[in-house]
Amino acid sequence: MSLMERGNVRPVTAVAWASNSGTCPKDFTLISLTEDGASANFTRTFGMKSGYYLCYSKDSAGGMVVSDIRIISDKDSLPHGYCFIAEHLEPKATVSKKKRVCVRIVPVGSVETAVLDIKLTAKSKMMLQHYTFVGDIHGYVLWYRKGYFSKPTPQAKPRSVSLDIRQLSLEQQSPPLPLRPSNPPPPQLPPSRLSHRRHTLQTKDELDKPADGSIHGITALDGVPFSLHPKFETQANETNSDLNIPIKSLQDIENEVSSHLILFIGYIN
Repeated sequence: MSLMERGNVRPVTAVAWASNSGTCPKDFTLISLTEDGASANFTRTFGMKSGYYLCYSKDSAGGMVVSDIRIISDKDSLPHGYCFIAEHLEPKATVSKKKRVCVRIVPVGSVETAVLDIKLTAKSKMMLQHYTFVGDIHGYVLWYRKGYFSKPTPQAKPRSVSLDIRQLSLEQQSPPLPLRPSNPPPPQLPPSRLSHRRHTLQTKDELDKPADGSIHGITALDGVPFSLHPKFETQANETNSDLNIPIKSLQDIENEVSSHLILFIGYIN
């Protein structure tokens, strides 16, 4: 297989009409001359100041290629899968509808071969090697070369970096955040009935304590009911007078206790 049949050749991706180089779209190649050196200006006559040219593109950005080209008359219906080529003309310019050029455009990955080049000749008897005859249109003959093409290598899309580079600058560092405890204290709940009762009991216990806060303020007689002996109650009721109970001072009690102790010790000896 020759280099022409399988080589580093880009396929044709679009075909169109253009009034001149000014209206020719970007990335399109305008065919201004035929292969035998004649002007490739279509429908240029004495009554028309300007005609139009055939142009084509090999821009692969759209992911489509031209797999076939046909010329049909105004009486023929458009073949299935084909479309008429676009027109990039001046406001008053028109394209003859007697014969029209249509193309079949397919995704680049769906075919192995596609149209690689387009040429025009002014004489129908001239033959172009390695090119296929499409047909004659408005005094010109259209040819195309078809073969294997080099498919574009898929390029990896750049990954977007979400972190701004400016944030890495030492001059624009944000202040450190305050430290937070790993185990924060539990939230304060509203006081319940149980906590209120516990508070009441604690208050009552504090009121029952002695003023000095010591345990010596509590004696064994606390809480024991006190009443007089029945004998004294009877005497008090009969005489209806106060009890004759001697009142002793602390010194009298200590003297009396000491005397009893002396007698007790002497008795033992």
